[in-house]
Amino acid sequence: MTDDEAPTLGHQAHVLMVDDDERIRQLLQKFLMRNGYLVTAARDADHARRLLLGLDFDIAILDVMMPGDDGVTLCAELRARFADLPILLLTAKGGTSDRITGLEAGADDYLPKPFEPRELLLRMKAVLRRAPAAGGATPKMLQLGPRRYDLERGELWQGDAPVRLTATETTLMRILAAAPHEAVTRTALIERLGRSADGEATSERAVDVQVTRLRRKLESDPKRPRYLQTVRGEGYMLAPD
Repeated sequence: MTDDEAPTLGHQAHVLMVDDDERIRQLLQKFLMRNGYLVTAARDADHARRLLLGLDFDIAILDVMMPGDDGVTLCAELRARFADLPILLLTAKGGTSDRITGLEAGADDYLPKPFEPRELLLRMKAVLRRAPAAGGATPKMLQLGPRRYDLERGELWQGDAPVRLTATETTLMRILAAAPHEAVTRTALIERLGRSADGEATSERAVDVQVTRLRRKLESDPKRPRYLQTVRGEGYMLAPD
């Protein structure tokens, strides 16, 4: 990582980017991802609210001038719902009164447009450093390259799109995600997976088949797994970032 990259939070910092300008949204998303952040983009406040139903974020970057509810309105709403979420406002309005309005709505910082992407990066790092530490709490998300697994909901996501898992894959993922970086034996998986949909007892072969299927949804190259690994002589292990 370079000096401009995301600060260490114990995981890859997840950014909610809300801007109605598609060009700016895409440029900033690519820039931040190159600098070590995970970015989920929304085109307006309503889109952001839908994303917040299923995803957790470490910081929100909101454009002020948007159709529908503007960034200041969304900022106030987020501050009421998520007391510790860092929020940074972007706006073409750079007057003192505009900055005060944004800060009164709960923003941690306010960056007038146009701005240098490097300055945005530095401002983000500053507000993330000031954010309350997690205090060793169990993470809610496991990062698996471009995918992430929601431990509480038992859901796999790629960007803002859910990845469909079968019932057996969901159970298998929950078992492995409960003990990341620890091998789970085939015997334990057989016992915990119980019986298959057709009522037959799960076998080692059935476990191997389910692992193969799950890898297709987790791995960029299922034949060379990075995240769902085989531990020789023991079983299988989930190895998130």
